[in-house]
Amino acid sequence: MAYAVGVVLALLTVILARSVGFDRDRAFYPAIVIIVAHYYVLFAVMGGSTSALIVESVVMTMFVAVAVMGFKSNVWLIVAALAGHGVFDFVHGYLVTNPGVPAWWPPFCLAYDVTAAAALAWLTIRRGRDTTGPEPVRTS
Repeated sequence: MAYAVGVVLALLTVILARSVGFDRDRAFYPAIVIIVAHYYVLFAVMGGSTSALIVESVVMTMFVAVAVMGFKSNVWLIVAALAGHGVFDFVHGYLVTNPGVPAWWPPFCLAYDVTAAAALAWLTIRRGRDTTGPEPVRTS
């Protein structure tokens, strides 16, 4: 169930972003990466674990750095960060003991991240814009 919900919510996010124009701004998908990277830090706070908070904060900082680099240079870094966070979700429980993480979160987030990465890759290929990502907002 968590996988299905993750896939559906990611697709709905992409559809909403396309239909209202959120993704015309190159910052949209990097912001998604930054947001998903923060959740494990939140869970560490909720679980009251200082050691998990430190580890999760380091990992979050790495994803934020890649999001910034991708925003500044190449959308494929954003695709890689989303997919990479999905991989992180898959192995998270083996790497970090974080008592605040709900049991359903890693599969949900994995499905969301990988689906969002695939959608962004598809949109990027479809647009033929291998370095700049979604169309920037244009003013009249």
